Formats: sequence, C-alpha cells, structure tokens
Amino acid sequence: MLAACLEFLGLALCVSGSLLVMVSCGMPMWKVTAFIDSNIVIAQTIWDGLWMSCVVQSTGQMQCKLHDSVLALSSDLQTARALTVVAAVVGVAALTVTVTGAQCTNCIKDEDLKARVVHAGGVLYVLSALLMLVPLCWMANNIIVDFHDPLVPSSQKREIGAAIYVGWAATALLLLGGVLLCTSLSRALRGVRGAYPLKYNPTKTISATGDFDNKHYV
Repeated sequence: MLAACLEFLGLALCVSGSLLVMVSCGMPMWKVTAFIDSNIVIAQTIWDGLWMSCVVQSTGQMQCKLHDSVLALSSDLQTARALTVVAAVVGVAALTVTVTGAQCTNCIKDEDLKARVVHAGGVLYVLSALLMLVPLCWMANNIIVDFHDPLVPSSQKREIGAAIYVGWAATALLLLGGVLLCTSLSRALRGVRGAYPLKYNPTKTISATGDFDNKHYV
C-alpha cells in the first residue's frame, strides 16, 4: 500500500512538473526589461522568449514577433530552446513508462518487473529535470552578469522573467517526484518478497536409541 501511495504521489508531482516545463518553454517572459532608471514611467516593456519577442505598450497593447532565424539567436537562447524541448519529450516518455509499470494498470503482470519499470520512469523524470535545470541556470547567470556589467547599456539590461521561475518550480517537482518513484522500487520489492514467505521442512529428531523418529515418515 505504501509503494502504491508513493507511486501515485510521485507520478502526480512529475506530471505537474512536465506541464510546467511545457508552459515555461512557451512563455515569452524569459528576459524582461530592467527598470533601473530614475524615471519609472516606461512607455514599453520588452519580453524575450525562446520562440518570440514581445513589446507591451503602457496602454496595454502587446505585439509579438517570432524569431526569424535560430542561428541569429544568442547561444544561451539556442541551448535553452533545444534542452527545454528535449526535457519535455523525455517527460512524456517517462509518463508512458511509469504508467505502463504502475500498480493501477495491468500492462505488466510480473510485480517485480512492474516495480523496475516504475523505477526506470523515475530515472527518466530526474533526467528531464536536469535537462531543464541547465538552460535555466545558464540563462539566469547571463542575465545577472549583464545586469551588473557597467559596459552594457541600460536599455539592453534585462531581468529574470517569470518563465525562468516557472521552470525552476518545474525542476523541483520533477526531482521530487522522480525520487519518490525511485524510492517506491524498494518498497514494492519488499512487498513482493513478503507475499511469498519461505517455508522450511521440519527437522528430523533422533530418538533415545539413536534412530530417527518414525513419526516423520509416512
């Protein structure tokens, strides 16, 4: 029962994390305009995302444009685009593997094999989290370095956008859920071994005359 609860909780966390990975990948708010001037009245706000750039006017109007060329993007945006897509694909593959070996399904009959399949799904979820964590940390580091660089003009300075925070939340959910799925393996194996207790044959006793007791024979 405990293994099934760990599987359900881990799967719920991982599915939520995978959905947040997709949301973060599609959000245009990876880099946002930094408000560092004395005048806080800004006519427009610029959002830079993996797939598009948006300009939000002070009147509330927003115009977005897709990136014309992948090669024209900076190296961190190119890497983030590739790794986030791979992380989302690995998350979908991990969901398929985990559901196949879950205790609530009958795709696999062998309980031992089902536990190992769920463990493999947990490892895939952890891999998805690591793939997502690399571009997030790289992008955040570049934003912070450029922000404190005096050679970068104020108009080109950016701040960490909401998409990066959503990605960090997704990474935390994927890591926690993947660890729970991996932990459920040992619980499930204990349950399988406990369902088949070992049986021992009664030992033969020796009578006072030195012969084996005849009551153990048919």
